[in-house]
Amino acid sequence: MALKAKKEAPVPPKAVAKTKALKAKKAVLKGIHSSHKKKIRMSLTFRQPKTLRLQRHPKYPRKSTPRRNKLDHYANKHQITQAVKKLCDIDVAKVNTFLRPDGEEKAYVPLVPDYDALDDYGYIEECFVNK
Repeated sequence: MALKAKKEAPVPPKAVAKTKALKAKKAVLKGIHSSHKKKIRMSLTFRQPKTLRLQRHPKYPRKSTPRRNKLDHYANKHQITQAVKKLCDIDVAKVNTFLRPDGEEKAYVPLVPDYDALDDYGYIEECFVNK
């Protein structure tokens, strides 16, 4: 026949509260830094630990989108003269093109000598610059 375990008498709630308070007091007196061991360095060079670097999540892009050149990159001199005639109704003497070191092609368009460009400067600027 198995032995019956003795029933323990219920502990009064005041005693439980007292033991809890004593435990808390001990923990506060001991502190959290008491069991801290010194880290053993295995190498002579100190390596800065890599911290967490989160990606940026902006609410809106801070930079405006880059301007796109709407001109034809592969236009030859004949096409450039036709485009100037069509856009501004101006006769062109000749077209000088050159490639910049960054790879962009530029064109200088000298006008016919009898045409006064200063009179229609605003119109010419409106045709090319603001497009």
